[in-house]
Amino acid sequence: MRAAQIEAPGKVSVITVPDPTPGPRDVVVDVHACGLCGTDLHILQGEFAPTLPIVPGHEFAGEVVGIGSQVTELAVGDRVAVDPSLYCHECRYCRAGRDNLCERWAAIGVTVAGGAAEFAVAPVANCVKLPDHVDARDAALIEPLSCAVRGYDVLNSSTLGAEVLIYGSGTMGLMMLELAKHTGVASVDILDVNPERLATAQKLGVSRSAAAADELDQPQGWDFVIDATGNAAAIQDGLGRVAKGGTFLQFGVSDYATRVVIEPYRIYNQEITITGSMAVLHSFERAAALFATGILDPEVFISDRLPLEQYPQAIDRFKAGQGRKIVVQP
Repeated sequence: MRAAQIEAPGKVSVITVPDPTPGPRDVVVDVHACGLCGTDLHILQGEFAPTLPIVPGHEFAGEVVGIGSQVTELAVGDRVAVDPSLYCHECRYCRAGRDNLCERWAAIGVTVAGGAAEFAVAPVANCVKLPDHVDARDAALIEPLSCAVRGYDVLNSSTLGAEVLIYGSGTMGLMMLELAKHTGVASVDILDVNPERLATAQKLGVSRSAAAADELDQPQGWDFVIDATGNAAAIQDGLGRVAKGGTFLQFGVSDYATRVVIEPYRIYNQEITITGSMAVLHSFERAAALFATGILDPEVFISDRLPLEQYPQAIDRFKAGQGRKIVVQP
C-alpha cells in the first residue's frame, strides 16, 4: 500500500509499505480521510515520536475492510472514526481514570503507524461506528473535536454568562468557539493575526474578533482565556488577560523549549487558575455524537482535500498557516 512516512527530522515522503494485518482484537480500516495537525509538525521536527521512521496520521476515519479473529463488535463494511489513543491500563494514572496521562502513553500515528496511508490498523475498542448520514471523509474531524471536548471538560465552563477569549482561529480555536456557543457563555472573542482565519470566525458567529486583545474593550479581562496557538507571545499575553477568579487553559501544543513568565502574587491574590488539556480523555464518543448532530460544518472546517501522494505538499501548506483543516484522502 501507499503511505506517507516521516523518515527523519524534516524529511517526509510517500512510499510503498506492506499492507497491515490485524491482531485478534484489531480491525483494518480503509482510510477515507486523514487530517493534519500541529502534532504532525512536532513529529516532523523530531519531537513526540520516540523513533523514526513512522507513518503519521492520528485523525482519520474510513471503512472496515478486515477484522481480527476475536472481533465481534464490528463487521467488514462498517464505517468508523478512530480514537488514536493507546493506553497501558496498568499504571497509576490509568487506574485513576487519567488515561491520557498514562506513563506508557502511545498513539496511532504518533508512536505506531497511523492513518496517512491507504490502510491502518486500530484496536476495535478505539473505533466508533458512524451513522449513515455522516460522511467518513468528514469524520476525520471527530478526533480534533474530541480534544476540544476534553478541553471544556478541564475548563468546567458551566458558569452561565461567562466571557471567553480564544487565542488562535485555526481549526482548534474555531472548534473551541463552536463548543463555547453551546455552553451558555455570554460572549466569545477570538484573536488571530491572520485576517483570513478571523473571517472564518466571523462567519461562525464570534462575538468579536481582532488581531490583538488591546483592540477589544475588556479592561476587567475574561473569565476564561484559552490559548489554541502554542505560541509563547500569545500565551504570555493571555495570562495577563484573565479576569479575577478566572481560568487560563493551555490548549495549544507548544514546542518543548517554549517558556513564559507567570506572576505568582497575582495568581494568589486574584485566585486565578492555570490549567492544561492533553489530547483525549473519555471524550471521543461524545465528540462523535456531537459531530453527528451537525455541530461542525465540514465545508467550513475542511479547507483542503488532497490526495495522499501530495502529503509533503499538504505539510508545507499547513506549516505556512494556509487554509484551515487540511486532509489527505488516500
